[in-house]
Amino acid sequence: MDRLSNTVRPYAWGSPTAIPHLLGAEPTGEPQAEMWMGAHPGAPSRIVRGGAEQPLDAVIDADPVRELGAASAGKFGPRLPFLLKLLAADAPLSLQVHPDLDQARAGFAAEERAGIPVDAPHRNYRDANHKPELICALTPFEGLCGFREPARSAELLAALDVDSLKPYVDLLHAHPEEAALREVLTALLTADRDELAATVHETTAACERLGGAHAPYAALAHHYPGDPGVLAAMLLNHVVLTPGAALYLGAGVPHAYISGLGVEIMANSDNVLRCGLTPKHIDMPELLRVVRFQADDPVVLRPEASPSGEEVYRTPAEEFRLSRFVRAEGAAPADLTAATPQILLVTAGAPQAGEVLLTPGQSVFVPAGEPVELRGTGTVFRATVMA
Repeated sequence: MDRLSNTVRPYAWGSPTAIPHLLGAEPTGEPQAEMWMGAHPGAPSRIVRGGAEQPLDAVIDADPVRELGAASAGKFGPRLPFLLKLLAADAPLSLQVHPDLDQARAGFAAEERAGIPVDAPHRNYRDANHKPELICALTPFEGLCGFREPARSAELLAALDVDSLKPYVDLLHAHPEEAALREVLTALLTADRDELAATVHETTAACERLGGAHAPYAALAHHYPGDPGVLAAMLLNHVVLTPGAALYLGAGVPHAYISGLGVEIMANSDNVLRCGLTPKHIDMPELLRVVRFQADDPVVLRPEASPSGEEVYRTPAEEFRLSRFVRAEGAAPADLTAATPQILLVTAGAPQAGEVLLTPGQSVFVPAGEPVELRGTGTVFRATVMA
């Protein structure tokens, strides 16, 4: 197996302390938002092979069947199908959705034909893959996920007693669920930003005054004053995860992470369509094509224990499978040998994978079929592919 050297992305919303504290490192004062573990070409992990450091994506490209196993390479192609991250939010991420696989393939092909550079700021599809994802909380973790039932959103907005919100309240009451959500989100995101700013400011003041269920949206507004996304966010469910709980996000589900430290795993994609809480490009026609206008209560996942001590987070995604081992003193060794590629990440303690001793924040890549035994105490997250 290979010890990973990983890149930390300094996005502005990142916590300056959460990832350094986990790693036992001194904070630099700069935001440290995400630590990427995997073979995404944007920031591949690095390993030492043959006495030289190499990017993991290049190692996999050189012999994908050996590194990934025949089944994974045959099903998902010659690349690691998942990306594992530590995510540390100190401010809200943009309100966003991800496309399904057919939408991603069609959108990527259309933008390729149009000659839009893959790194252009107005590009929607940077690859032809979908991006289901799972976030597992390491600390209390706050986010927004999925549309709230329209009548409940209408009640939340009406309680603010802001005159300029009343047309949206009426729309939420007047139409069936899908039409109501579509009309209100479209109206909010296509309104003149300067004209809507006064409504956002008045709404923010009312949220601060009322507190309770309104308080999270006041906090959003402090980070994005005047942004219509603050009002769009009020259509979504507010979720707080306790450590060990997780949230799965499928295609078309609007969401935003607000604060906390977590382990995130996703299909190896960078396709994001934004719908607020951001100064970045918003493609309204494409966004409205991709968003799933359906109200759902968020399903908070708890890991399912097995006799081996492995606790699995069950999702419908095929590109990844996330589990964890919470190992107490004296626990028997666990055989993790698998026919699929794996990344093991330690978040507590000092367990040992094979001959490699790991401390919090450290990780290893285990090629398909390589024997690996887990020993010692601590918490280890295991990322692999659905067999």
